[in-house]
Amino acid sequence: MKPLTATAVGRRYRTHWAVRDCSFAIPEGKVVALVGPNGAGKSTLLRMAAGLVRPTTGELRAFGTPMRGRIHPDVSFLAQNRSLYRDLTVRELARACAAMNDRWSADRVHEVLGLLAGVDYDAKVGTLSAGALTQVAIAMALGRLPRLLLLDEPLSDLDPLARDETLRIIMTEVADRATTVVMSSHLLSDLRDVCDHILLIDEGRVHLDGDIEEVLAQHRILVGPAADESAVEGTLISATRTERQSTLLLRDSRPAPQGWAGTEPDLESLVMGYLRASRERRHGSSSATPRPGKQ
Repeated sequence: MKPLTATAVGRRYRTHWAVRDCSFAIPEGKVVALVGPNGAGKSTLLRMAAGLVRPTTGELRAFGTPMRGRIHPDVSFLAQNRSLYRDLTVRELARACAAMNDRWSADRVHEVLGLLAGVDYDAKVGTLSAGALTQVAIAMALGRLPRLLLLDEPLSDLDPLARDETLRIIMTEVADRATTVVMSSHLLSDLRDVCDHILLIDEGRVHLDGDIEEVLAQHRILVGPAADESAVEGTLISATRTERQSTLLLRDSRPAPQGWAGTEPDLESLVMGYLRASRERRHGSSSATPRPGKQ
């Protein structure tokens, strides 16, 4: 049974659709990179998956159970605003969370906090740095012993050492408990080190959904003479051009024609290409509908 499935899910706020017609199925035991431009609908999608926001259309299911306005017992969610009881100490917060959850592991919380540098159990939550606050929030999320862990920008407030600590904890959780993780982040280099599945959404819709290695293998970056783009075959995602040279990101391309060099993109190049195309569509740039290669 899939940890998380979405069927034609949409969420509308007055006249604006934050998410629209999203369908996907997250594989079990995977670490999923949820990526897209600002305003793409990532946070709204995670909040719906956590049961905090009801879809306007469609349905989300966690482990086969429809999400109907309450969090699933097998799901933990780390919100981007890190909403915690700031007047409590870290120790008091752990006790309060234990009292509010039917399934709770104080040992797991202490284990996670023990792996993190600089977290004082007797410090009030409101006095913690943004990075320490994020790490405490992750420890509390793992205290629920989730089978599905939803993380909204968990790395944004962390310095490089804290990011490394946090990613190691997440990977240990996946390895030891087969936890499925869905993690949104703009730090693509960090995502590539830990994620094995990608879900890219833009303007509320799914544009990429699949195993990262397979998705990368479906794309090519071709570099060649600007005057000869008509020789290129494939679905053009985005392009950058100078007077003499074109750099194209293509999906399902044919072998590079003579005079062109082709390479497989890395995750950062792939996502940047899709984000560039998104920005051009939004701004109505003349390059938003670039000269297509042969289909």
